[in-house]
Amino acid sequence: MIRLLLADDQNMLRGAMATMLDLEEDFVVIKQAANGEEVLQALQTQTFDLLILDIEMPKYDGLEVVKQMRQNSRKEKVLLLTTFSTAAYVKEAMKMKVEGYLLKDTPSEQLAHAVRDIVYHGRTIISPEITYQFVQGVNNPLSEREMKILSLAEKGFSTKQIAAELFLSPGTIRNYFSELLDKLGAQNRSQAVYIAKEKEYI
Repeated sequence: MIRLLLADDQNMLRGAMATMLDLEEDFVVIKQAANGEEVLQALQTQTFDLLILDIEMPKYDGLEVVKQMRQNSRKEKVLLLTTFSTAAYVKEAMKMKVEGYLLKDTPSEQLAHAVRDIVYHGRTIISPEITYQFVQGVNNPLSEREMKILSLAEKGFSTKQIAAELFLSPGTIRNYFSELLDKLGAQNRSQAVYIAKEKEYI
């Protein structure tokens, strides 16, 4: 039986994924976590065969969790999930010898197959789309969440609507936009969206 910890800050998505994973006869989701801090707390009292982590979570993102695990010589294998195939993330994950890196829209049967390959066969699994981005050397300074926010802004979502979509506060979204403008050298969110599309960040 493969003992799993599943971490994602979007409650509905995490619940749906946990239900799907529990349907597999040889999987059991022992623990669900909404942020990196909860993952690290769980590791103080429990052991798992595999941690499935959203790469971008509050209170320590997936990469920071892995970093602390490595520092504490934890033996659990790690599969990172992301919405975007971002080369910078892949490079950092590979430095930490993460066992898997998949897009969140990976079909359920492929995710299950990846879990078994990692746990039973010791393989490293990376989505083809992510591998392509890494090989191409795309240098995207934006985080996964920042790209998602810009994508929603491009669709005409207001700050309040973006906050509701991402289960964050409007103030947090405004803080993200402030950082985005600095990173992209933009004067406003419309210009930020334009620059991001020109550079193929979104």
